[in-house]
Amino acid sequence: MSVLAAIPSPSQGVWHLGPFPLRAYAFCIIAGIVAACWIAEKRWVARGGRPGEVLDIAIWAVPFGILGGRLYHVITTPQPYFGEGGDPVRALYIWEGGLGIWGAIALGGVGAWIACRRRGIPLPAFGDAIAPGLLVAQAIGRLGNWFNQELFGRPTTLPWALEIDPEHRQRGYEQFATFHPTFLYELLWNLAAAAVVVWADRRFRLSHGRAFALYVALYCAGRVWIEALRIDDANRLLGVRLNVVTCVVVGLLAVAYLVWQRGRPGEVLDRDGDGIGDDAGRTAGLAAGGTSDRDADDTAAVVRGDADGASTSTDAGRRSRGSDRSHDTPGTP
Repeated sequence: MSVLAAIPSPSQGVWHLGPFPLRAYAFCIIAGIVAACWIAEKRWVARGGRPGEVLDIAIWAVPFGILGGRLYHVITTPQPYFGEGGDPVRALYIWEGGLGIWGAIALGGVGAWIACRRRGIPLPAFGDAIAPGLLVAQAIGRLGNWFNQELFGRPTTLPWALEIDPEHRQRGYEQFATFHPTFLYELLWNLAAAAVVVWADRRFRLSHGRAFALYVALYCAGRVWIEALRIDDANRLLGVRLNVVTCVVVGLLAVAYLVWQRGRPGEVLDRDGDGIGDDAGRTAGLAAGGTSDRDADDTAAVVRGDADGASTSTDAGRRSRGSDRSHDTPGTP
């Protein structure tokens, strides 16, 4: 097979600082987490949340997510660890790759729910804030697969084909040198999906978990065709890769949720249950560009999709100002 051009794979994915290995895969995962937290923090504060709450929730969600991702991978691909010639201890070697996104989302969601419950935060509202950040994190994490030379697709001679060293090629494909760079396909798809979520969030003012559901639906749509290109060993259900089946089922559930929640108004970030937007929303609204106390109430007391904090009047915002109009900012209508 001759190729005119190809994407080279990194010559190594591990560097040693004395006795300590520095693994590119781990750095990619960490970089993705940092990016997701940064994006979520900006969106959360703009939607009426308090600064620092995203990090407080991440302290719970990230460890749960890593554990869930590894459990999903091991359960759905047990042969390397518990099959013939397998090594159970390697199930603990997270740095070698193998974090299933659905396990990470499931258990990570449990961790986020615990943290949100402790702080009186509605989980769907937090999910809407973090949705595009998760897509960016997944895109960055895919670079770790590139460094590990894993999870590539079928052989190809396309100009953007990926070179794979002989020791990393799948059995039965040793004679091929270049393959579909599925890590790159998913990276680009995730970034595009993140942009769509942000746009839809602003355009339709998504709330009540709808931005998160859109993230899930878009990710599943891309993962189905990308997964179909891969040639790595995988368990199958009725001849179809298990991850494809999971994506179809989860994606359809996400679409059903979007339809079910269609047309719902923005939800009020109300921790004390009095039906009035929190004071944190007023501060966040001013930071997001509000020009008065009244505008800030209307802007940030409502947890909605327009992450830039565009002003929208609500009954909750009016109640939060009280009935004494004499305290309004002079000149405010």
